[in-house]
Amino acid sequence: MTRVFKSIKEWSEFRMSEELKNNSIGFVPTMGALHAGHVSLFTRSVTENDKTVVSIFVNPTQFNDPDDLKNYPRTFETDLAKLENAGVDYLIYPGYNELYNDNFNYEVNEKQLSTKFCGAHRPGHFTGVLTVVMKLLNIARAKRAYFGEKDYQQYNLIEGMADAFFMDTEIIACPIVREEDGLAMSSRNTLLSNGQHKLAPKFFEHLSSSESINEIKVNLEKDGFKVDYIEELNNRRLGAVYLGKVRLIDNVEL
Repeated sequence: MTRVFKSIKEWSEFRMSEELKNNSIGFVPTMGALHAGHVSLFTRSVTENDKTVVSIFVNPTQFNDPDDLKNYPRTFETDLAKLENAGVDYLIYPGYNELYNDNFNYEVNEKQLSTKFCGAHRPGHFTGVLTVVMKLLNIARAKRAYFGEKDYQQYNLIEGMADAFFMDTEIIACPIVREEDGLAMSSRNTLLSNGQHKLAPKFFEHLSSSESINEIKVNLEKDGFKVDYIEELNNRRLGAVYLGKVRLIDNVEL
């Protein structure tokens, strides 16, 4: 059974206990609404470490759209069941006032990559991401932390942050998990209507095609998407689109 820690102080005291003293710890930070992509991270951590800890925290500082935060799916009971089925040992489930006891007066900023791609279209997003991830990495004090490659820009920023601040936790990237139709697994997929869900796989289809960036943009618009960006980074093609009010991101290796 997964042991739940709602208090950071309680977790920190337990983290220092004899039970964990000589164990390797794997860590997966999440915002809940767990799906098969998350489960793949948990499974890898369970395989590679003595103990696995997961956090669930819907981080308000990374949402530039209040409606997006309000509509973000929250499914704690089903999430907990998935953690237990995956063999996760511990869950850190903090509240805002405890995790942000400074009221977000202190923040982590990156000056280059965070201003591009998703960062160019979501002001302040990566400041919120990097700040909360640094907090959670310091709280978990894990040997390894696992992040999905669907959020490829985010992964690169977190890995860069860990290197820049000489953090002890190794940042590990895990492959994208897709639905049978090619759509990248995402908590936001649950917000798509039936019609949007049928259309959504065309995003991956165009992104992984031999089309030029401009051709991809034009064809996605023709198919009913609103294109946020299509760009290339580190031999990958990255993109973000909207279907209605739902924002989807994906990337493919070139």
